[in-house]
Amino acid sequence: MGTIRDRIYGGGGFGKAAPAGATGHGSVEATSEQLAAWRVERRLRKRGGLAGLTPDLARNIGSSRWFRGLATLVGLSAAAIAFWPGIAPVSASPATRLDQAGRDELRSQMITPLALGAESGRRMGATGLVRPLAAAPERPQIELLATLGGGATLEGTLRRAGVGGADADRVLALVGGAIDLSDLEPGTQIDITLGRRPAETAPRPLKSLAFRARFDLALEVGRNGDTSPLALTRTPIRVDETPLRIRGTVGPSLYRSARAAGAPANAVQAYLKALGQQIDVGSLRASDTFDIIVQHRRAATGERQAGALLYAGVERDEKPRVQLMRWGREGQFFEASGVGEQRSGLVAPVPGRVTSRFGMRRHPILKYKRMHAGLDFKASYGTPIVAVTDGRVSGAGRMGGCGNAVRLSHGGGLQTRYCHMSRMAVSSGQSVRRGQVIGYVGSTGLSTGAHLHYEMYRSGRPVDPSSVKFVTRAQLSGAELARFRETLATIKQVEAGAALADLVPTSAEQASEEPQREIDRVDKPQKID
Repeated sequence: MGTIRDRIYGGGGFGKAAPAGATGHGSVEATSEQLAAWRVERRLRKRGGLAGLTPDLARNIGSSRWFRGLATLVGLSAAAIAFWPGIAPVSASPATRLDQAGRDELRSQMITPLALGAESGRRMGATGLVRPLAAAPERPQIELLATLGGGATLEGTLRRAGVGGADADRVLALVGGAIDLSDLEPGTQIDITLGRRPAETAPRPLKSLAFRARFDLALEVGRNGDTSPLALTRTPIRVDETPLRIRGTVGPSLYRSARAAGAPANAVQAYLKALGQQIDVGSLRASDTFDIIVQHRRAATGERQAGALLYAGVERDEKPRVQLMRWGREGQFFEASGVGEQRSGLVAPVPGRVTSRFGMRRHPILKYKRMHAGLDFKASYGTPIVAVTDGRVSGAGRMGGCGNAVRLSHGGGLQTRYCHMSRMAVSSGQSVRRGQVIGYVGSTGLSTGAHLHYEMYRSGRPVDPSSVKFVTRAQLSGAELARFRETLATIKQVEAGAALADLVPTSAEQASEEPQREIDRVDKPQKID
């Protein structure tokens, strides 16, 4: 089989077709179909010049023809990437704005699970076929659970729950005779049961009201009959106040180890703060033993309540290294010897570096040398200034070149003064604690900029504050010291984890828990003697 040209012109192939009807050796007569096919082949041959741009890249690798094909591939790929459509969200019409009534109507008629807020299966939206009733029967009683909110009163809570004015006043009188109404804590839950109203416009009468007034007391107000007056029933709850003692190994992190042992977060924070005022917490070893004792109350009904930190201790090699116990009205920690826990020195009044020290210097404003009777701390305007130790405010106001200043007396002839304040936070005669904010950094008086000038006096003479290394707190003595040590010995006898056990019910509590009806005994376990 030859090409179409060969079949038309024969083997000679002069490049021109012979006239129609001509005959000769090696020539045939071309039909119209053959001519059409030859024209197609000729057009393809003319377009064959593009084949040089699109060769087979698997052949003749490295030739000029192959590199032309590679350039064509790269160019087409770049063009495809350049015209690649972006990915963006399709714009949609804005959602229809619905008010609360519209949302409620849609929710009442949609078919979705009840967990997602649907009303299906409970209530459906009314249609035109629904005819309202002329009157509906009233529920015989309503049971409510009210919660006493922060800043709310018992009277307001009862009124919002639907209790009538006369019943609310009676409840306040009964409950007020048992406890101080101001002692009710926010979050107290009140179970309220309202009875059938005597008339259509009258409020529902109060049938019963019960709540936990204190951790150790439950109160209930109720009626013996529909017409009987309200009466109060007190139910004391047995409470055990054995402290909770938690011990464990310090390990890589004291905080995490204490939390893993079951210590409350606020107790661990108080424990670390107490230790930090006595020793360097970073010096503790992983093998040391922490000892935490906190206030703890457990009720016979199963509730538990953790309180403040009572004891903070550290043992090393089974010997006590630190023993701190809370003592006194102010709740200060004292070590076992009866000395306050502050032994590591004074705290810095502001968190800044010292820019000018105690001694002679050239005054930046007066331009002559004079005694600089204190330390200057670099601090920005408005930085809080704290008391370096406990004391009493002996002066607060304008003090000459010091500007607004506060002077504290710490006992033993020791005084400190804080100058150039923008604002003072204490007044004369007030007692302050170590670390309490007494004012804010400013630039009043003879000052070139915001900073704190801090002075210390001993018996009226200025001393270098950086030379004072230790300040001892009040020390217990006499009968108070004896009571302190007796209490410390008693609290250290508490077994670790003993307060976590449930209280053993008394015979009266067991009798109250016994079922009174025969049908209630089915679910109760049988006692075997």
